Parts: sequence; structure tokens; C-alpha cells
Amino acid sequence: MRLYIKHTAAVIFFIFTMLTLHAQKASEYQVKADFLFNFSKFLEWPSVALGQPNEPFVVGILGNDPFGNYLDEITAGEKIMDRPMVVKRFNSIHDIDKCHILFINLPGETSEALNTLKGKSVLTVSDEQDFNRNGGIIRFYSDNDTIRLQINLDAAKTANLNVSSKLLRIAKIYE
Repeated sequence: MRLYIKHTAAVIFFIFTMLTLHAQKASEYQVKADFLFNFSKFLEWPSVALGQPNEPFVVGILGNDPFGNYLDEITAGEKIMDRPMVVKRFNSIHDIDKCHILFINLPGETSEALNTLKGKSVLTVSDEQDFNRNGGIIRFYSDNDTIRLQINLDAAKTANLNVSSKLLRIAKIYE
């Protein structure tokens, strides 16, 4: 019952954050940072991708960081699956050793990054137009000043990630 209430509250949070940005005082990238934080509650990673029980759950940013300190602030002290959540910034795809959620902000180089990550259990996220078509898992897009999600289920399956039906309900499925 407690788990159900927790997940229901998280779904309500997702829906609430999808309200228009004009109605909220949060910036576009604060809303996207909130989504990145909450994605960890709506996906399952294979145990091998999580590593040892004492290893952190890593949210990474590849390329230019549009979040400022906000992502660090909302993840500070948080735990995912009893693991401390940490934010890491990477300049190159080759700098990444361990990452669970990766926001990619490398215009013109995203396809190369996605090809390098193909088959690895990393939730890839971006707001680039062709992200899903190039094999990315979750793309942010705007619709009438509202942040929406588009999910590539084939890419999630290739990454061995299970996406919760609760997240799928609020997203557009890429086909």
C-alpha cells in the first residue's frame, strides 16, 4: 500500500510538472531536471548495471550543462534503490565509466554518443529533434509551452531497461 501511494504521488508529480511553464515559476531546465530525477523511479535497470550495493546511482550530463546547480540541489542527499544519487558532468562519451541516466547535449555529435552507448543499460535523454530516431530513449519536446516526453521503447529494450506503464501513460511512444 505504501509503495502504491509513493508511485501514485510520483505520477501526480509528473503530470503536474507537465502543466504549462507559464503557470509555473520554474524554468524549462528546472522542469527537465525534475523529470531526470524522477525517471529513476519509473525504470528498472538490470542488477549488473547497478554494480555493487555501495556504488552510487549516477545521473550524468554529456556536453553543455543547461541545468546549472539545480540538478545537484534536487539530488543532494537523495537515494535510489538504497544508493546515493550523484550528478556527474562529462565532456566526452569516452569519459563515462558508470552512468545510469544520461542527458545528452552535444548537438551534431549525439548520434556518435548513442552508437557508443548502444546495448548498455543507460537511460539516454535529450531534447534534440531527431533523438528518438537516432536511438535515444527519452526525448523532451515542447507543445504549447508544455514539456512533454517521447519514448523509444525499442531503444529502451536494447538497453535492457524496463519502463513503467505509469511513465508510458504520460508519454508519446516513438514509432
